[in-house]
Amino acid sequence: MEAEGKVEPLLQRLAGVSGMGPGQRRLVLILPQLGDFDSLEYAQQLVPVLPRLEAAGIALLAIGLGEAAGAQRFCAFTGFPADRLQVESEPWLHRALGLSPGLQAPGGPWPSLLLMCAGIASPGTLAEVLRGYSGDRSAAQRLAAEDTVLVPPLPPIRGSLLALAGGEGFLRPFELALLRLGNMAEVLGRWRTYVPHHRHLTQRGGTFLLETDDTLLYSHRDPGLLGYSATMARPLSFLDPFLESPVSPSTPTLSPSPRLESP
Repeated sequence: MEAEGKVEPLLQRLAGVSGMGPGQRRLVLILPQLGDFDSLEYAQQLVPVLPRLEAAGIALLAIGLGEAAGAQRFCAFTGFPADRLQVESEPWLHRALGLSPGLQAPGGPWPSLLLMCAGIASPGTLAEVLRGYSGDRSAAQRLAAEDTVLVPPLPPIRGSLLALAGGEGFLRPFELALLRLGNMAEVLGRWRTYVPHHRHLTQRGGTFLLETDDTLLYSHRDPGLLGYSATMARPLSFLDPFLESPVSPSTPTLSPSPRLESP
């Protein structure tokens, strides 16, 4: 557990946000760029458990890098509640919390990002990419048979295809890679909306779970790309002990928005 002083900038920020003060547990996601694949995937993992967060009295807030138009599209695509997302153009809070800026290689953010995609100064990235293609029997299935993933210019791909090829009840080969490909198609098709500024392409994020008295219950600082959780096979496992122990009925209602069906 970290010293309280290390989260003081976060507490100062939350003091000005309705429903995020002391008196209830709070889950705060500090996201990188909204167009970063980690941001989209993390939001998609969280949306199904929003009712459980509410029932456990855990208030939610995400703060990411971007602008209002990107936030609107991000929430429409992922289903993340728009009233629980704030955006900033500069990573002031990221820096104050000691979150990794990512690789800062000569040539600027693009060469740095490409090197990180290759696993340089980005521990765990290549292994996580491989897991997306090879599957993982210790991870949960992500696509039901009736689900559809849109990856233009390919025709819509149904989850039933994965069931035929790999079975059900676990993360099948290519299942996660397919979801990530759909996210990539979404971002690249609206790049300027999601990433209005390129200077912070490599900035990483973090996760902070606060107790009712501002004690830090859990934190994770992303080490690299596709590292938004310490347990990527079960990214939200850190929440398990707290979802079973509600502490406050005062959490704001969290209602996920419908996911867009068009790219």
